[in-house]
Amino acid sequence: MSTNEPVSLRLIDREFLIACPPEERDGLLEAASFLDRKMRELRSHMKTPGFDRLAVLAAISITHEYLQLQKSAASTSNANVAESGLAEDLASLRRKLEAALDAQLK
Repeated sequence: MSTNEPVSLRLIDREFLIACPPEERDGLLEAASFLDRKMRELRSHMKTPGFDRLAVLAAISITHEYLQLQKSAASTSNANVAESGLAEDLASLRRKLEAALDAQLK
């Protein structure tokens, strides 16, 4: 097991130290950068927003985007399963037709 190391993150104008395993450091920094951009985007559309309010709004916005992507991926996956089932059904029907035609020709 790896030991956690402190990582310094900057969100808006605040700094946070968060402990994480070294192998997760890059992902944590990427996530913090994404969150910082989202918070700055929201702040640009608001009058004097507080840090806590920005953080909550960013969390809700990011969660909404994540859930939409998750639903989209699930429906794409379901469509692929349905297409696969349809292809199997068509192949089965083709085999039955070929067998029936072969039986008539004999």
